Amino acid sequence: MKKKNSKKIQTESNNINKELGQTKNSAKLVLFIFGIGPIIGITIFLYSKGFFNSPNI
Repeated sequence: MKKKNSKKIQTESNNINKELGQTKNSAKLVLFIFGIGPIIGITIFLYSKGFFNSPNI
């Protein structure tokens, strides 16, 4: 009986670890989107306004 109980505890801990892994991956994805997204948006905005064009003297 002790072996069955230990197996049940191990499977529950494995499920918790999988959920934590998914949480970490989704957190990384959200941080990537909100970190890189504004940089790309600002770059596109500045490019559309001609910020990166060389000035004519």
